[in-house]
Amino acid sequence: MRKEITCTVCPRGCLISVEGNETAVESIFGEGCMRGRRYAEAEFLNPVRILTSTVRRTDTDLDVLPVRTAGPIPKSLLFEAMQTIKAVSVTPPVAIHEVVVENFLGTGVDLIAEKSI
Repeated sequence: MRKEITCTVCPRGCLISVEGNETAVESIFGEGCMRGRRYAEAEFLNPVRILTSTVRRTDTDLDVLPVRTAGPIPKSLLFEAMQTIKAVSVTPPVAIHEVVVENFLGTGVDLIAEKSI
């Protein structure tokens, strides 16, 4: 399997070509630095993202609470995560960085508030 990955570690945006399978990288070329090489390896084997979204508030139909994962979660879970977030609602008061959903989707990463209400 071969993937073309645009590095986002620095503004250069190197186009890195990675070849391998689901468990191992066989070759990498096009990286401009070691940080880019590490990024491409991780992105090829196990891409992760920090998810940002909003959840409903129980005290109003107009406002929402911005939330994010406290750390990266597997990219493969993003669609499931958004479906799960649709069912989440919070009741004020909520403090910034307060845990909204503990161990979100069993990832060991919490969903936290990004604003106090």
